[in-house]
Amino acid sequence: MSTLSLKKSQPSATTQAATASRMTLEQRRAQDAWQRAQHYTKEQAKIAKGLPALIMNSGLMQVLAFCHEKGGAYELVATDLRTWLACRFLGTNRDPGFDAFMQVLMTAGPRDFQAFTSEAFAWLKWLRQMAAARMQGD
Repeated sequence: MSTLSLKKSQPSATTQAATASRMTLEQRRAQDAWQRAQHYTKEQAKIAKGLPALIMNSGLMQVLAFCHEKGGAYELVATDLRTWLACRFLGTNRDPGFDAFMQVLMTAGPRDFQAFTSEAFAWLKWLRQMAAARMQGD
């Protein structure tokens, strides 16, 4: 009878990329939110928890503008959101910045704008849970 054993070595960049390509979108959202929430303060976790309701009431662009105006912890959470959305829709793993991202949203067609908003809700669902879980461990 043979047994399976796990290798304890670090996966190579190629292995990590292959694993990432096999992950579902939900898994990618969860992983990204987990990594970003790793350094969140209690204030940032609280902001992450409230952003979906703010977006529901005011809209994505208004909330991003509000976070940019408030600065500090609000801007840090909004930067993480913009970075995820840029990764999903713009093909970059970097935050394009507030001005550039707002231009993208302002020129987006209705379907594209709805896709950005829906993705923001889906990612924030994970972020609020991951940030709360990380705070619980502290």
